[in-house]
Amino acid sequence: MDLNDALEQVRPYLKQERFDHTKRVVDTAVKLAQIYRADLYQTEIAAAFHDLAKYWPKEEMKQIIQTVSYLPKDLLDYHHELWHGPAGAYLVKQKYGIEDQEILDAIRYHTTGRAHMGKLEKIVFLADYIEPGRNFPGVHEVREMAWKDLDKACQMSLHNTIEFLMSKEATIYPDTFYAYNHFTKILSS
Repeated sequence: MDLNDALEQVRPYLKQERFDHTKRVVDTAVKLAQIYRADLYQTEIAAAFHDLAKYWPKEEMKQIIQTVSYLPKDLLDYHHELWHGPAGAYLVKQKYGIEDQEILDAIRYHTTGRAHMGKLEKIVFLADYIEPGRNFPGVHEVREMAWKDLDKACQMSLHNTIEFLMSKEATIYPDTFYAYNHFTKILSS
């Protein structure tokens, strides 16, 4: 499967604006992959499929999380917006036979992050956050940092996300805290 095939597989599941976002995430992820010497094929496929389950029915995503043994059940205690990453990774494996664990992890953790993310995970996580269509407080600073320091940019985006969710008195999935703490530790050592 190449990038065009992947995008054509994803297109029917996304609204036009989300599909446009996906194409911008692919472009941004590829630029980051070129800078940080990540595998371009893996980057294109992970970025193309990252939002496959974005509009999947909530009940079906819930069922996937409940029945797939390796998916954490505590996800269901948090906002359903977080479900599409893990559910999407599962669907990509089942529907398209993609077995590459780095691609699946990049899709799975693109909304929450996690401690010890691999290079591809960081790239897709950041590309989703900074693609040129994004416009919210702090994104410009993270966008600039992304071209200089991948880990610092991830820490900054996690900080912004945690701060935003706290300001709304929303719950925060533990993986997001673990990711922030991980980057803070490695950047201060």
